[in-house]
Amino acid sequence: MEMKQPVMMNREYEGEQEKEQESQKNGRLVADSVEDNGPKSGSGPGQVSNGYPSTSPQSPREGAGAGAGTDRGSTPVMFRTLVVQQTSLDPPRETWSKKMDFLLSVIGYAVDLGNVWRFPYICYQNGGGGCMRDRACRETHSLQPTALIVAVMGAFLLPYLLMAVFGGVPLFYMELALGQFHRSGCISIWKHICPIFKGIGFAICIIALYIAFYYNTIMAWALYYLLSSFHSTLPWTTCNNQWNTQNCTHYLSTDSNVSWTINSISPAEEFYIRQVLQVHLSPGLHQLGGVSWQLALCLFFIFTVVYFSIWKGVKTSGKVVWVTATFPYLVLFILLIRGATLPGAWRGVIFYLKPDWSKLLTTSVWLDAAAQIFFSLGPGFGVLLAFASYNPFHNNCYKDALITSSVNCLTSFLSGFVIFTVLGYMAEMRHQGVETVAKDAGPSLLFIIYAEAIANMPAATFFAIIFFLMIIMLGLDSTFAGLEGVITAMLDEFPHLLARRREWFVLGLVCVCYLGALSTLTYGGAFVVKLFEEYATGPAVITVVFLEVIAVSWFYGITRFCNDVQLMLGFSPGVFWRVCWVAICPCFLLFIIGSFLAFPPEVRLFNYMYPFWTTVLGYCIGVSSFICVPSYMVYLLLTTKGTFKQRLLKSITPETPEAPGSSDFHRDTIVVTNAV
Repeated sequence: MEMKQPVMMNREYEGEQEKEQESQKNGRLVADSVEDNGPKSGSGPGQVSNGYPSTSPQSPREGAGAGAGTDRGSTPVMFRTLVVQQTSLDPPRETWSKKMDFLLSVIGYAVDLGNVWRFPYICYQNGGGGCMRDRACRETHSLQPTALIVAVMGAFLLPYLLMAVFGGVPLFYMELALGQFHRSGCISIWKHICPIFKGIGFAICIIALYIAFYYNTIMAWALYYLLSSFHSTLPWTTCNNQWNTQNCTHYLSTDSNVSWTINSISPAEEFYIRQVLQVHLSPGLHQLGGVSWQLALCLFFIFTVVYFSIWKGVKTSGKVVWVTATFPYLVLFILLIRGATLPGAWRGVIFYLKPDWSKLLTTSVWLDAAAQIFFSLGPGFGVLLAFASYNPFHNNCYKDALITSSVNCLTSFLSGFVIFTVLGYMAEMRHQGVETVAKDAGPSLLFIIYAEAIANMPAATFFAIIFFLMIIMLGLDSTFAGLEGVITAMLDEFPHLLARRREWFVLGLVCVCYLGALSTLTYGGAFVVKLFEEYATGPAVITVVFLEVIAVSWFYGITRFCNDVQLMLGFSPGVFWRVCWVAICPCFLLFIIGSFLAFPPEVRLFNYMYPFWTTVLGYCIGVSSFICVPSYMVYLLLTTKGTFKQRLLKSITPETPEAPGSSDFHRDTIVVTNAV
């Protein structure tokens, strides 16, 4: 039997099953049976029923222009149209199982421990407390609690919201759009944007490792507290333990005969300092002492949970965050209701919200607001790029950015009520001002003040368990995200080496993080945590994000970037977003960097004042990550061929302008029609 020769491809149909299996390996196979006596109804000339273009009925053997497609006099023969869309030989990129997996992962990353302890402390420090120092104001608000509505936009919340709108949210939106469009991690993405800035990706990975070295230690502290909470009497409520001193002052809300003096130390403070951290065994950073085996076991358990949550990718971590990202909100609402019913709670709320407008004229308020919103939303850590790269190409990342950033800011505001209702209660118990009770910042606010308040509540064991479980889950979400940013970056940069060995690579990464954290598990480990937090990560990541914004807005081009967004979402970012990316965000970041350099923080922990050499050490650790940026620039210019001008031009030109989600990227179509 003879038929017409096809115009596009001449191939005899043999071994149908083998052909289909081979085609499915390289692309997508669509099969449709048609008859030779004419096309299906509704299909015009040159079209097949699946919408792909085709030529007129053809035969695999006869030349073009031959006669009918069947033997003369024979019955019509059934034909099959094969459309093979070949995309790539590489395996398809992993995607989120559900949209909610992505949203919860981003929310869990953005809402971390800093939302619970740092935001409330900075909020009252930069605008709260003014009312509590004025007797007339205290009496007025104690009689009229509804007047707090006027104080909601306090002296700190105003610059906080302004910094969020003009700085934090635009950066958040930019990273989600970049990751979703280019579908790459923080290293390989730069070949699509501006290759000379590829060192930014390596710097981000090193910063993420530094964060993993100390951040997970705080969760180990919380796990130690959680295990110690399974007692009818919490161990930080008594003074008859082996770690207590003579200054330990034991009291409960019913102990009216106990007086609180300037030398008094609460049992909660001694439990935290002398039992959990054992800081009294280390004189400072110059002599850290031995490793606490209890904390080493707690951290080992934390990293074990982290490994089995992320070792398979976003398919597994996306399921874990349904618990770790939602449970903290349940606990926050429980603690808010309980705190609001405690005596003296309104004192803490007034102290938290009452504005001190004179502080708006100080630079520190605006600096703290900018730093808080930046570290809270978390652009520049490679996490948003990694998470967004697993989204569908046409996912509405604009709406995702607005939702997740709004949830993050509202959570910070809610956490302030949870913390300060309890601080007001503690001030009422001690007959002191809230400003005296809330003198501790950072982890001490949770592990000393809040732990002590919980111990004085009815059902103290229950509240202690859910509170420290919440702290652990808040930290786990951020650790999942931080390490996933590193994993995605390395797997995308070295796919042939690591793509099929993800589990082993994740295991090695977790082991490196655990070994790097050993210095924070020593008796002086709290000093190391503070050093990393103040110097090693903050200035470096802000500088990295500044260069990232410059590279995208000025080198890649804001017009090209907005065209990419329009290709994904169907609409282009407005003038507001363009102005923020081009001018406001760089100024926003320069303001933080300049203020940090002009007014370096005076680091102090407990009674230990950090000496000058520790400041130099901290800056060296920070520079060790940022040095990747200029180093890679020099390397690329030296290894690129051509004159210096040609090298420079090639170094700032994107290598692959096509979008992975567009129809032109690594995609060709092979059409085989009317094969028997």
